Amino acid sequence: MTYTHLLDLPPSPGNPRNSEGAFLPLTDGRIAWIYSRYRGTSADDHAYAEIAAIYFDGKTFSEPEILVKPTPGTDETNCMSVSAARMDNGDAAVFYLIKHKGIWSEYVMRRSPDDFKTLGEPVRVLSPFYPAYYVVNNDRVIRTSDGRWLASAAWTASTMGYFGQRDRVDSREKIAVYESRDDGHSWTQISDFLSLPGGNRSRTGLQEPGLAELPNGVLYAYFRTDLGRHYESFSPDGGRTWSAPEPSPFTGPASPLLIKRNPYSGRYLAVWNPVPEVPFRYLNAKAPSVWTGGRTPLVLAESENGIDWGEPAVIEDDPEAGFCYPAVHFTGEREFLLSYCAGSGAKGDDMCLVRSRIAKIALD
Repeated sequence: MTYTHLLDLPPSPGNPRNSEGAFLPLTDGRIAWIYSRYRGTSADDHAYAEIAAIYFDGKTFSEPEILVKPTPGTDETNCMSVSAARMDNGDAAVFYLIKHKGIWSEYVMRRSPDDFKTLGEPVRVLSPFYPAYYVVNNDRVIRTSDGRWLASAAWTASTMGYFGQRDRVDSREKIAVYESRDDGHSWTQISDFLSLPGGNRSRTGLQEPGLAELPNGVLYAYFRTDLGRHYESFSPDGGRTWSAPEPSPFTGPASPLLIKRNPYSGRYLAVWNPVPEVPFRYLNAKAPSVWTGGRTPLVLAESENGIDWGEPAVIEDDPEAGFCYPAVHFTGEREFLLSYCAGSGAKGDDMCLVRSRIAKIALD
């Protein structure tokens, strides 16, 4: 594996966090990287954030350009967790979460006929139950071989101040799958909610889901948990029904896994943190000086069929840093661009989520 560092987007005064992005090739040959750009003083998940884009021409990156802001005069507080896609009619599309006061959220998409010079009105991908809070990770929307667009979301109940309670969410999340059969113009929930079996021993339930289509057309879903391992489930009918979630081959802390299929080779790539976060992890080693969630090392592995995986290769292993929320854009059979959070106490960052890094990787 050959690793080439391309860019770091560190926090700065008035811009406390840059995180959770996705790539999209543009018609003029450039590649857009679209991400969550926080503004103000707080890097908290619910703090004020906008959607920004930088453009890569193969040699240099542009300055950030703001694409989306929370709507003024509303209860919108945060726009984040971007996916991007080229729709069937040629439009560029950006998908993102909108978080609201009262701890509820929705997931929308916006189309652009001119590669983000203009954006159309939001189309709601999923309709929230009230009270409810949804999470959809960055770089998660997929197109299946039969032409459908799919997104998977984690759902959890929110009190939103009901019955005299303070605003809060239940951390034990459930999963549902959403589908568009008309190129993203309308979306429907096609699955029942999927829960972690024996979920009472887990504080998280199933979190931050992702989807991949296997060579035989079966859909594969994967979920972060706090049980030292990602869980997995299979759907033989396009995402409508799912097998009971079971432990997957992927160990790790409560940190996201990303699996994507390379359109040039048909091979699958997984990027994740393989070391569980356990109480005794730092008995014989120095703990990091800032919060990392145990998100080091960051590794990758390949698979011919999405089931049987090769040995992982280390991308990053700085013990003072955390590496998470990857996004992948394949540029050839053995090459891809990779973005991920890379905050480090050694660089003066106050947690792993505040800095993003973009690299080019060539596989041996």
